[in-house]
Amino acid sequence: MKLYDLKPAEGSVTPAKRLGRGIGSGLGKTSGKGHKGQWARSGGGVRPGFEGGQMPLIRRIPKRGFNNHFSKEYSIVNLSVLEGFEAGSVVDMAVLAEKGLIKVVKDCAGLKVLGNGTLSKALTVKAERFSASAKEAIEKAGGKAEQI
Repeated sequence: MKLYDLKPAEGSVTPAKRLGRGIGSGLGKTSGKGHKGQWARSGGGVRPGFEGGQMPLIRRIPKRGFNNHFSKEYSIVNLSVLEGFEAGSVVDMAVLAEKGLIKVVKDCAGLKVLGNGTLSKALTVKAERFSASAKEAIEKAGGKAEQI
């Protein structure tokens, strides 16, 4: 194979439409633009969402709720997940992420431990937040809930 032999794949390149090149081409005279009007003009047409002056749908529908820019997003883990660790081990966000048990989000405020499930082993859990039931269950099992 030589450089001069290279060609694009069959059917991948479509030749450009040659507008206004005679009636036989099927795209002569008005060049596919129809007769007169806004769409036949140079630079004609309307922006997306324009409904001819009628109140647009996006403005007719009521707005609901808001996005709180100050809310903090936590990576959440339950006690049932912590049960999989060996007794006496230290569990923090890095360890959980390494094992693929949590997804680390870019603007994450840290780790929050929730009390869903049971814990029977003594673990040292390091997190930014604990629910009251999670903290109680960790300490009841003989472990430590360290708030960072």
